[in-house]
Amino acid sequence: MSDWIDISEFNRIDLRVGYVKQAEKVPYSKNLIKLLVDLGSEERQIIAGLARWYSPEELRGKYVIVVANLKPKKFMGLESQGMILATCSEEGGRPVLVTVAEPAKPGSKIC
Repeated sequence: MSDWIDISEFNRIDLRVGYVKQAEKVPYSKNLIKLLVDLGSEERQIIAGLARWYSPEELRGKYVIVVANLKPKKFMGLESQGMILATCSEEGGRPVLVTVAEPAKPGSKIC
């Protein structure tokens, strides 16, 4: 692999367990879902491009991995305050959410 990163670069990424409390499709979008994610000490709105593969009902109640220190970005006028990790879909395949095997305390740091 040619794009190796140093451990200090990896340590800058704040990965945390998040609990999806609410999920709803973003109006006028085929791809976007608006999520309310509990990170323990706070709740964050995250806009995820998962609507083609996951319904809001499938996402509610999941324990997911969140990139918590990602710079906020707007999608269709809605601010996303993090990113939920999923596998990259190949050739239009379904992305798979990265979740924890057992329920964990929201906000727990991934180390």
